[in-house]
This record gives sequence, C-alpha cells and structure tokens, in this order.
Amino acid sequence: MNCPLIVVATRNPHKLVELRKLFGVPSAALRPVADFPDAPDVEEDGETFVANALIKARAVRDFTKAWALADDSGLEVDALDGAPGVYSARFAGVHGDDAANNRLLLEKLADVPAPQRTAHFSCAIALVSPDGREFTATGICPGRILHDPRGSNGFGYDPLFLPDGHDRTFAELESEVKCTFSHRAVAAAAMRETLQSLFVAR
Repeated sequence: MNCPLIVVATRNPHKLVELRKLFGVPSAALRPVADFPDAPDVEEDGETFVANALIKARAVRDFTKAWALADDSGLEVDALDGAPGVYSARFAGVHGDDAANNRLLLEKLADVPAPQRTAHFSCAIALVSPDGREFTATGICPGRILHDPRGSNGFGYDPLFLPDGHDRTFAELESEVKCTFSHRAVAAAAMRETLQSLFVAR
C-alpha cells in the first residue's frame, strides 16, 4: 500500500504500535501527533465514540494539513447502563489513571454477580483527508468484567476484561492474539479496506 503520511491523533504509544500492526503499513506512514509539539490538545466532548474520533481527526488535520486518523474507544458495561462509555479514560476523574479507573469499576460492580457483568469494548476510527473528506469505521468486542484483575499486558481495563470465547483477559493475551479479534481490530479491518481503496492504486 503506497500510503501517504497519516498523523494519528494520539499521544498513547501503546495505541500507535497497535494501529501500525493492525493497518499493516510502514511505521513511518503513521506518525503520532506528539511529533508536532505545538499541536493543541482537543476537548473530546462528543456523545459517541464516532463523534469523538471525528473531533480529534478534524483538529489534527486542521493543524497539520495532512491526512489525519483518530480513534476513540472505551468500555460499556451493561449493569452500569453503558458506563463508563465515552468517559472510559477519565472514569475516576483523572484522564489516563488506569489503576483508579479499574478500582472504581470494581467498586461499582461489587454487588453484581458474574452472569450480569457483561460488557463490551467499542472502537470508532475516523480518517479525514486534507481536503475534508471523512471516513469512519466501528467495531466491538463482547465479554464480561472479572472480580479481580489478571495479566500485565495491554492497558486501560484490559486486566478486568474477559472476552467471550476466551479463558484469558485482554491483559493476559499476547498483543498478536488480541490484534486478531479486539474491538480495535474489527474497526481497523474496516478502515484498512478504506485505506486500500484510497491508496493501493496510487
């Protein structure tokens, strides 16, 4: 794939590595917005994952004038009416405090029995071209929330999330395995088709 430079609206190195694997593009094709020190922080105030992904991608495109890609993802727990949802990264109040977020989730589910701890991870990916064309893709991964964390791989709620059909949490799975079926993998597979349709013939 003859992919142009795409600036990814993330400062999370784990996410960047995962996206590079999922898209199968050269590392140089996907650059993090962190490589642009003057890029402004963007307020993610959308009500859906798709809305937030588009907000971030548009902001990066406006600043860099390049192709821009963003994803927004999170955990939606059925017993909590879909929470933490778009607030997943700041569920406990501080953005990116995984330990605090996990503690709060376990507290809120303390009295919820195992059969009712169903949940799914959702992911939305948005791609915005320099001339303003917009493309989106979504994916989900169903599973349930455990009573105790397991594993040290991954990030976020991975140690508590047991995907359907598996006996290991996201944090116990090798990244190569997780990348075959995760919510981000499903969304990325759809976005990869978009990238191929845009750039393969060039």
